[in-house]
Amino acid sequence: MTRATLQRWLDDKGWPAFLIGLPYLWLVVFFLLPFLVVVVMSVATKTTTAPPFSLGGEHPWISLDTYARILTDGLYLRAFLTSLVNAAIATFFCLLIGYPVALGLTRVSHSWRNILLMLVILPFWTSFLLRVYAWMGLMGKTSWFNVMLTDAWNFLVPIDWAVRSIPMMHSNFAVILVMVYTYLPFMILPLYASLERLDPTLDEAAMDLGSRPARVFLDVTLPQSIPGIIAGGMLVFIPAAGELVIPTLVGDAGSPMIGRLISDEFSQAKDWPMAAAIAVALLVLMVGPTMIYSRYQAKAEGST
Repeated sequence: MTRATLQRWLDDKGWPAFLIGLPYLWLVVFFLLPFLVVVVMSVATKTTTAPPFSLGGEHPWISLDTYARILTDGLYLRAFLTSLVNAAIATFFCLLIGYPVALGLTRVSHSWRNILLMLVILPFWTSFLLRVYAWMGLMGKTSWFNVMLTDAWNFLVPIDWAVRSIPMMHSNFAVILVMVYTYLPFMILPLYASLERLDPTLDEAAMDLGSRPARVFLDVTLPQSIPGIIAGGMLVFIPAAGELVIPTLVGDAGSPMIGRLISDEFSQAKDWPMAAAIAVALLVLMVGPTMIYSRYQAKAEGST
């Protein structure tokens, strides 16, 4: 096809199709093809060559040993369970903290609202790694944060339960704490976007009819904000379940999350097929919530 022919085709009818097709081309090149590479790698056989896997030849073209190990090896099952539990707890606390914040943002004046929204996204202006290191310093045994919590603990409990310091680092508690801090804006912003669209006259009408504020929240505000809750929950749960940096820096090496396990399989064990199989299994687990949300959103849009 000559340049003139291509230009004539684009001028006649091709520009809309070309512009619409660009996002799909991006997804194919940067998502579908890498994903297919990972899937192919997951059914390969580990070797001592470079790259450390092989298909065909003296090895089978398709090997499902890696997936069988995921289902039978306690290390991988515990890692999946730890990741899902930690991500679920972090999502719950993000919702517990983020919902009142998002609701409060919708009730203040527009001038204060802009300032408070800026404060919500302010952590994004600093390095993610730097913020994790800051929490590592705060959770150290001799930090002022640990000393303050230790003094409060010793003041509230009997003398027999007194401790010199509270062990926080290298634990699931530290992982959940840092993940809640890190992903809290991802919960607040979708909730704010959902709550900000609600009609305040509905709350006023419910109170005029005799409903108490708590009843108004449960019957009017909360049901209408469910799409924001689901969106915020997904934005927190999915990346938290595959988190690598936080568990590596502040987590317990004896109870790794799945992101750290994938990294160890790639870098230390040199078992690329196993790492790829874990990544595929994690993706399959994450597809479920995404499909549920998409179905709920389509149903909600169809009912309006």
